[in-house]
Amino acid sequence: MAAVDLHQAEAGLRSGRTPFVAATVVRAERPTSAKAGDRALVLPDGRIEGFVGGVCAESTVRLHALRLLDPQRSESDRALLLRLTPDEPGPDDDPEPAVEGRLTVANPCLSGGTLEIFLEAMVRPPLVYVLGDAPVARALVTVGAGLGYEIRVAPDPQAPIPADTAAVVVASHGRDEDAVLLAAVQAGVPYIGLIASRRRGTAVLAGLGLDPDAAERVRTPAGLDIGARTAPEIALSVLAEIVATRPRARMTGEAGSAVPDPAEAVDPVCGMTVAVTADALVLQHAGRQWYFCGSGCRDAFAADPDRYLAGS
Repeated sequence: MAAVDLHQAEAGLRSGRTPFVAATVVRAERPTSAKAGDRALVLPDGRIEGFVGGVCAESTVRLHALRLLDPQRSESDRALLLRLTPDEPGPDDDPEPAVEGRLTVANPCLSGGTLEIFLEAMVRPPLVYVLGDAPVARALVTVGAGLGYEIRVAPDPQAPIPADTAAVVVASHGRDEDAVLLAAVQAGVPYIGLIASRRRGTAVLAGLGLDPDAAERVRTPAGLDIGARTAPEIALSVLAEIVATRPRARMTGEAGSAVPDPAEAVDPVCGMTVAVTADALVLQHAGRQWYFCGSGCRDAFAADPDRYLAGS
């Protein structure tokens, strides 16, 4: 894919809030087919658009890119310098010193040379859906931008709530509240807040006809009790409550993203770990699926599977 197309593809992924990994070759030793500056995008389903090397190099890039998209990872652990070498270290070789943020992988399928590829996961920022044009609603846009959140003001109270919305905040001072609150509850939005006094908030909830469990999901007055008085302070208290109540993937094991945990398998020929994706190289044998890093390993296995399964 041409570079201009990659830029267009990246822009489309960002606008569509689709997570991806940008892979860039930063160093290449001959006789590798890739060269410094080659780029690719790795999508959540394992597809690769662009070029960062041959099939075997792509297989390793795909595996580690999907690991970077794993929702269990922290935001500070979503970049990696991947060093691919065709040589396994010998028993007398000095171990390579560990370098934070760099991973060396011996890929015996490479045609030669060494590749260094920088992988950076581009994950979507939390989406906060705001109804209203009151001072608190406008302050949510300003303060939320400072947190790196995507604050989207509802263009129409009847507009559907985006599927990956992290929070819905209603700050319309009584206008069109019911429809948006009910839609947020039905959509299972993790955080739902209503900017209102405690008395008015209670009355609004009573008029929605929700069962007690559903009604408890609507926080009103929205925001942590920090003594907020001005619109920016109230916006800060609401965003602080969103942060305090968001899913903690590392602590609970619950995914905070729609990206699934990457499935992996071991190539029975070369021993490499590969990602199990829809377009992975696979062969059916002995009642199970076998996955491969490249067509060379798959063809070798197909020609003599017993040779590679003798010790398994």
